[in-house]
Amino acid sequence: MAIVEPPAPSAPDGPESGAGAPLYLRRAALLEALAALCASPDLPTLRAELAALRAAIVPGGALRAPGGEEAVVFPEPLLQAELAQIDAALSLERARYYAGRLRKAAQGERTAAINEIDLNRWKAYDDIVTDSLWLIERRDGSGVHRADYWGNFVPQIPNQLLRRYTRRGDWVLDPFAGAGTTLIEAQRLGRNVLGVELQPPLVERVRDLVAAEPNRHGALVHVVAGDSTCTDFRALLAEQGAASAQLAILHPPYHDIIRFSDDPRDLSNAASIERFLALLGQVVSRVVDVLDRGRYLALVIGDKYARGEWVPLGFLAMQTVQERGFALKSIVVKDINGTAGKRAQKELWRYRALVGGFYVFRHEYLFLFRKR
Repeated sequence: MAIVEPPAPSAPDGPESGAGAPLYLRRAALLEALAALCASPDLPTLRAELAALRAAIVPGGALRAPGGEEAVVFPEPLLQAELAQIDAALSLERARYYAGRLRKAAQGERTAAINEIDLNRWKAYDDIVTDSLWLIERRDGSGVHRADYWGNFVPQIPNQLLRRYTRRGDWVLDPFAGAGTTLIEAQRLGRNVLGVELQPPLVERVRDLVAAEPNRHGALVHVVAGDSTCTDFRALLAEQGAASAQLAILHPPYHDIIRFSDDPRDLSNAASIERFLALLGQVVSRVVDVLDRGRYLALVIGDKYARGEWVPLGFLAMQTVQERGFALKSIVVKDINGTAGKRAQKELWRYRALVGGFYVFRHEYLFLFRKR
């Protein structure tokens, strides 16, 4: 279970990741000190050298360095915790192991091809969620994010996905742009993004919101009015100088739970579950055409009740995506207990559940797929 908090205001996927002020240390000198720990002949010698290292990282210490290419950056709490772990080791072998691990982290970044997470210092990313149960108790309302549009999802969801599955400069595709949550988060993180939204008034609203949000990384944000079941995503990307996308985030209507418009093309107006899934499949087929092989698609969706029966809409939609060239990587269950509608009618829904013999929805799904 993971409590997903709003992201910190600083760049969360850079070298200064983690809570606390960053320490800029002289890389060569730090590596030399850590190498000495790894070569210590006994625990008393190692602890004496560790004490000297700790003294050298205090303000004005010999290992302190101004920001620059020669410096290695550590969040101070993370570095202190690593040094404390070395000091607490009960055997020389274990202490050397911890020192060697810290030395590897100081040598330089080791990132995967699809993100900027430095695996040599993975402990710094304690706010990146890897559990399959997400509890989001407080919606991120910073900047231009708004909660006044029914059906938009919390910004923490695209934030987590963008940091796990993209790098700065990658292209993200959002075929159901809605109120622009994904577009705002992508711009904040320096990811280029293409959004398509069926309702023209929403497109104008999203453009205004994005324009009001600082674009610190020079990301390209392009949102257009269109029907994603028949939109040529490749042509739209080409207009922006891109050949493909590296991540797709889909947050479609949950069939007719909320009617978003009177447009018959709107998935929330689909005449049946079968028609809804067919339309969703058309969108996915167009997405798979422009998504790079091996890259990820995230689908955020929930179930519904119809005529007194639970309809597993999420799993039906999951199968629709799987049938179009995607392998299922993970299923995340997200709590939705905090929605305004549920809070306002909590007692009514509890009564209905007791009368009708059912359980009240408190979750939705995030299905994560990888293009084969």
